[in-house]
Parts: sequence; C-alpha cells; structure tokens
Amino acid sequence: HNSFFQASNPGQFENDSDVLWQRGHVPETTVCHGRVGINTDAPDEALVVCGNAKVMGRVMHPSDSRAKQNIWEVDTNEQLRRITQMRLVEYDYKPEFASVMGITNT
Repeated sequence: HNSFFQASNPGQFENDSDVLWQRGHVPETTVCHGRVGINTDAPDEALVVCGNAKVMGRVMHPSDSRAKQNIWEVDTNEQLRRITQMRLVEYDYKPEFASVMGITNT
C-alpha cells in the first residue's frame, strides 16, 4: 500500500503529478521519483548538494571493501602493465557546471 504524503505547505504542489515523494515499500522509507536539489533548483543528478554535507554514519560506495568478498592479492607486474595502458587526462569544468556548483578554480 503506497500512500502519498503532502508537503507542510499544501499549496506547494500545483497538482498530484508534481508530488514526487511517497512512502516506500519497506517500512520507514521514503521514495523520491525524480531529482533532489539542496541549495539548487536545477539538480542534474539523482541528488545534488550545493554546500557541505554532514554524515553521522557510514557512506557506502561500490568500491567500499565492506561491500566485497573474495578479495585477493594480484600480480604487481600485471598491475604495472595495466597502469601503463591507462589514459591520463587534464580537464576544465564546463562553465555552466562550475557556476551551479560554486566552483571558481575550473
């Protein structure tokens, strides 16, 4: 059973199609069907935070060792060979991205 909940200001949404938040299937979860921006009104990813973020817990990432099993050492000679095949680049941020994200050193 999914039921929509409303923002504290009911006039915030013009119609039901603007309501992107709903309760999740798992207890005590909330789902946003769209992009979320904090300190930005133009998020271009699932979550964009313009400013500092404080996390009072762990952030899991696919490269985190806690998400892996069967970890083993590899042949260092093979790894050095792979490194020599890597493509190393320098870059500048696109001006529109830098301005939205508050980046001055592009």
